[in-house]
Amino acid sequence: MKLYFLPLLLTLCLSGPGHAQNLEKGKEINSTCAGCHSEFGQGGSRGEYPRLAGQQVKYLEFQLKAFRARTRVNIPMYPYTQERELPNEDIKDVAAYLASIELPTKWPVFKDSDDALTRLTLTERVMIIPRVTGNLANGEAIYQKQCVTCHGKTGMGRGMFPMLVGQYTSYLKRQMDKYVKGERPHDEEGVGGLLNTLKEEDMQDILAYLTSIQEQK
Repeated sequence: MKLYFLPLLLTLCLSGPGHAQNLEKGKEINSTCAGCHSEFGQGGSRGEYPRLAGQQVKYLEFQLKAFRARTRVNIPMYPYTQERELPNEDIKDVAAYLASIELPTKWPVFKDSDDALTRLTLTERVMIIPRVTGNLANGEAIYQKQCVTCHGKTGMGRGMFPMLVGQYTSYLKRQMDKYVKGERPHDEEGVGGLLNTLKEEDMQDILAYLTSIQEQK
């Protein structure tokens, strides 16, 4: 379930039978995350912090646990993801809450009756990733051949694999560089995975393609 406005529901039903997450608790936990990732999970405006809103819930859970286990190196995240600070149930709640947030990709049309706070709130939620230069045909060809199985035709991810479309380009490029250098495992591939077979311009073309398929909603 994806919502334009903050959920009023107390729980979000997930795939497991009889399993529900507490969105209100997830929202409360997110108040700590908001210091870097912003109130609506939109991340840093320059991509210094990634967008979390609308991200795949299983991916969010996995990454938070990876920070805790230190299998993904990110020193600022360590204090916030320890078991005493963020137990497994809290991880599920905040991941479900963040996954439920949908950020519009076009500017809202205001009503004459909308007050300043309403207009500001609606504007802050807009998430438009600027297009970047590159060979779109080459980027599409590589993406559809090498990336689509995990990240989906529209780049929105699935299951354990993250959404790429709508994520900051600068953040994606930093992660790609880390994969290539072996500083972060690319799923189970580790060092020497798919990205290591690509040229620098190929990666730029993929990023350009991802910014070109962002839907307006």
